[in-house]
Amino acid sequence: MKKKVAFLTSADFITIVFLLFISIVEIIFSTAITQWYILVLQNILAITFILTAARYVDLQKESVSPIIRIARDWYPVPGILYIYTQASSIAHSLHGKDYDTLLIAADRWLFGTDPTVWLYQFSHPLLTEILQLAYSSYYLFFLALFYDFYRRNNKQDFYSGGMMIVYGFYLSYIGYMFVPAVGPRFTLHNFLTFDQELPGILFTPYLREIINSGGGISSGALNPLDVVHRDAFPSGHTQLTLTAMYLAFNRKSKHRWWLLIVGSLLIVSTVYLRYHYVIDVIAGVLFFFFTLWSGKRVHRWWEKTVRWK
Repeated sequence: MKKKVAFLTSADFITIVFLLFISIVEIIFSTAITQWYILVLQNILAITFILTAARYVDLQKESVSPIIRIARDWYPVPGILYIYTQASSIAHSLHGKDYDTLLIAADRWLFGTDPTVWLYQFSHPLLTEILQLAYSSYYLFFLALFYDFYRRNNKQDFYSGGMMIVYGFYLSYIGYMFVPAVGPRFTLHNFLTFDQELPGILFTPYLREIINSGGGISSGALNPLDVVHRDAFPSGHTQLTLTAMYLAFNRKSKHRWWLLIVGSLLIVSTVYLRYHYVIDVIAGVLFFFFTLWSGKRVHRWWEKTVRWK
């Protein structure tokens, strides 16, 4: 059995496991999830693609088309976005409510106030512009980091690092499903006056439009709260940015100092820009440590137990 799946990387394995997990959740809660069967079918097709592409590349070895090899190696990039959309969009349906009140209470217990409200006194258009740019650089971190790894002769950094990233993303998605929340821009502030209260200088409104769209809020949505994805707890931006920064320094990426500076600004921006409560950020840090601790073990187990020849 082990030899039959040895063509899969640890990232493939984790992705397939999570697709099966979320499909089982959708079947169990089918009465609460609109068109659940379509989501399950899409997941089955995604698993089929992963198995087929991985097996084909393994059989063809060096003769495989570069385009097919790139599709096989880089499918997690669109795959992460696909799974994020699915996990965060069904989270509210699983519970029938959000848990923002608990997260707000946690922040107030820790700080005696609402951090996003307190930070407003320090707001300035230039600072907002810088932090919005940093926040919007999130996915660029992973593209830059793994392109750097992919160009190396030894692809182990690419495969092991890629596993750590996709594994971290999937862990954060589990958090979204267990603790659905929309974040302080909806609960402690008026989302509709966000641009007036925290204006930037040049790119901020356009970047927010892109972020809103990716989070389920189309331009001109009548009631954004009804459609926004539940993705506040934990702060995946914090968790995965820390993971990218760790990998960049651990594998000596040429992008490590850029990642350190912009990544640090990004973590600050999660609260300043009202996307997250501080408790979300704290949870993101804890998820980061768990990702490293468990991710290394999962990767090592897969490589030594399944892929070892």
